Amino acid sequence: MRTRPALLTTAIALVAVLGSAGCAEGTAPAESSYRYLPTAGLPDYQLGGGYTPPAGVTIVERDSTDRPAAGTYSICYVNGFQTQPGTLADWERRAPSALLRDDAGQPVTDPGWPDEVLLDTRTAAERAVITKELSRSIARCADRGFAAVEFDNLDSWTRSGKRLTRSGNLALAKALVRLGHEHGLAVGQKNTPQLGEAGRESTGFDFVVAEECVQYEECSAYTDAYGERVIDIEYADTLDRSWASVCRLRDRPAMTILRDRDLLPPSSDEYVFEHC
Repeated sequence: MRTRPALLTTAIALVAVLGSAGCAEGTAPAESSYRYLPTAGLPDYQLGGGYTPPAGVTIVERDSTDRPAAGTYSICYVNGFQTQPGTLADWERRAPSALLRDDAGQPVTDPGWPDEVLLDTRTAAERAVITKELSRSIARCADRGFAAVEFDNLDSWTRSGKRLTRSGNLALAKALVRLGHEHGLAVGQKNTPQLGEAGRESTGFDFVVAEECVQYEECSAYTDAYGERVIDIEYADTLDRSWASVCRLRDRPAMTILRDRDLLPPSSDEYVFEHC
């Protein structure tokens, strides 16, 4: 997770073209099986709040509490490895054992996002509790007509003070992928280039949503594993090269866009949306 929108309860929106087949809002396209995946199209990343996609956009990701964008291949955002801001009390009430705690029994927060608590992926029992709790969001994604789901913060073990492990997170990811598939949803890996092909091979992820893979020279880690099923979001405030030069790169993912850091709607003066 490299960015977080100003409205933390809204989801990323990634949209892939379905040709002439449209779908009404809240209705999944006929090809919504997780075996049908886009390999081309123009994505939009709407974490700062849903809005009518710009002309030509065919892929949109939004939060599980939002609705899919009509006529697009819509991806549903779920924070799969940390709590969403404002939901800690719900986790404490329904699934307290799922929260990672320090030696004093206090919840361990993400150093960069102190309003998010890491989920405890260390044992099969704890992973089962997490999966059961997240099943609510996954079912909501499917019921509202999303075609896919993406689980954020897969790399939470790297921010856990060595409490969590890569293997524990991958085990939870595998369980979440299985559950997503049971609901007919394609399931996306989020960031975590250090996994290489293991992200796909050990978990069953179908595609990947990457942030700033051009900026950090990580794109090949994703394309080697997922081929054309890579969506990359670059950010205007940190990109250290011209957008035209990004578009000229032969090794960037075809589905690469430029957005403002807070993923604001077009009504904002700080809104940025560019594509090649």
